[in-house]
Amino acid sequence: MKRHLFPFLLVLAFFNAWAQAPATYYNAAAGLTGANLKTALSQIITTGHIPKTYNNLYNGYVSTDSDNFYENDGSVLDIYSENPAGTDPYVYQHTSSSQCGNYSSEGDCYNREHIVPQSLFGSAMPMYSDINFIRPTDGKVNGYRSNFPFGKVGITSYISQNGSKLGTSVSTGYSGTVFEPIDAFKGDVARMIFYFVTRYESQLSGFSSGNMLGNSAYPGLQTWELNQLLAWHLADPVSPMEISRNNASYIYQGNRNPFIDHPEYAAQIWGTPVVDTQAPTAPANLITSNPSSNSISLSWTASTDNIGVTGYDIYKDGTFYVTVTGTTATVSGLNPSTTYNFYVVAKDAAGNASTASNTAPGTTLAGGQPGGSCGTEDFSNIPAASSSYATQTWTSNNITWTATDSRTDQTIVGKAINIRNGNLTSSTISGGVGSLTVTTKIPFSSDTAGNLTLQINGTNAGTIPFSAAATTTTISNINVAGNAVIKIINSETGKRISIDDLSWTCYSVLATGEISKDKPSFSIYPNPVKNNELFVKGENLNRISKAQIYDFSGKLIETIENPFKHSNKIDLKGLVKGNYILKTDAFAAKFIVD
Repeated sequence: MKRHLFPFLLVLAFFNAWAQAPATYYNAAAGLTGANLKTALSQIITTGHIPKTYNNLYNGYVSTDSDNFYENDGSVLDIYSENPAGTDPYVYQHTSSSQCGNYSSEGDCYNREHIVPQSLFGSAMPMYSDINFIRPTDGKVNGYRSNFPFGKVGITSYISQNGSKLGTSVSTGYSGTVFEPIDAFKGDVARMIFYFVTRYESQLSGFSSGNMLGNSAYPGLQTWELNQLLAWHLADPVSPMEISRNNASYIYQGNRNPFIDHPEYAAQIWGTPVVDTQAPTAPANLITSNPSSNSISLSWTASTDNIGVTGYDIYKDGTFYVTVTGTTATVSGLNPSTTYNFYVVAKDAAGNASTASNTAPGTTLAGGQPGGSCGTEDFSNIPAASSSYATQTWTSNNITWTATDSRTDQTIVGKAINIRNGNLTSSTISGGVGSLTVTTKIPFSSDTAGNLTLQINGTNAGTIPFSAAATTTTISNINVAGNAVIKIINSETGKRISIDDLSWTCYSVLATGEISKDKPSFSIYPNPVKNNELFVKGENLNRISKAQIYDFSGKLIETIENPFKHSNKIDLKGLVKGNYILKTDAFAAKFIVD
């Protein structure tokens, strides 16, 4: 939106004339550094602090948080909805009718956002009503932010209308869920948190950490959060809006934010953060494998970085597809009998991107071929992110899923469903289930590792382990033909497990039978196979254009073009002992390698 400088200059001049800090305000901090400087500032800003009531914050916001800088219309200046470069998605006035209250979506009402969550200090005074770190923000966005720490988001689970994000952290040193404001207000957030851990340093040992606060006066923050906030403090310098707000807060409750008055104090206390400008090395050895009619698997060698790689962006035919944290992925939603080209780019927490990996082509199978992915569920259609546990229902790929006692605000690779004491159940699917693959993760540090139970049509088919690390598990040889219902059960009371990237292969009687009944003119021998040589007898063998060998989980082992052009023999090239399927464009047959 437009910035109106002339009215702002008048406002700033007005505040500077009668609300600046006294000339001697910071005298006691002169010449100090490190913990001593932090303690001196704590004493300065504690003296003179006159706490007001929590209800009075709304009155205080008229002077501290009115928009005299963008639209210059006196509306509520909300850092979660303000659009510095265009029109705000919605605007609140300083009236009781705009205050929350109940809300169901953005733009319904605004409330009081504790930048340091009140749950960390038990909603105690004077922290509970300290205007220096409590901002008026949209109720819905405030609810999404919840009590998560601030950090840089990689994979998003929610984006507000002004671009503030909730999702998986890519801040170095922390991989949990974080909230990221837009660039224009990152420094504001950092300096409010610096104020909090300085003003209340003597009480930090009694506060909960919330994965952000330290438990001692110095440094007062966890290392990862401190490094991230110092970087934001430098990248987004003090703005005229902050100066005005600091002056108004001083009038309102008698103390100031020293990191707005003296931004240099941050470096003098905590040092200067290392700015990461080095990009990761390019991912190497990208290959495609396990094609189905609608998916292809990718794998590559990990990149290296001076600080650490936080994720990999996968591109399909030059277009961004998804970000993952590991070195494998399955690209789904593809068309049958189609060739795609893939490459991967590595990123670090600072956003530095590597050069692209090698480009790897992959071709999907024709529709109806056995093996590969028969169905997938990536949980992108689950209900909106919510931390409340309830029964969730959604439909994707013509399959309806029901998750009981579940929440929708957690992520692994994109959205994930999190189940506490419930289960995840599909509607009836066709095509059977040969094998099943799923990724699990415990997002909460208070929970411990364990196992989920997989049932197909009510019968136990295997166990799925879960731990604090994202774990992908494949259960093979399920081999249930016809209609099937998939059910994943969490029977470990109280543990909260996230589930993502569920896929399964089809299974049919034809796929494991002998020669198809409608193609009786072909036979294979010997069976079991010995000496790695499989022979085929039948009419017009030389017209068969392709032969493919699958294992019983549906994994494609080998494709042979024009297999009988010169003989009726297939060289199995040392297949290990086991059961396999030979599939051609004329017949399908099971064989055993002895």
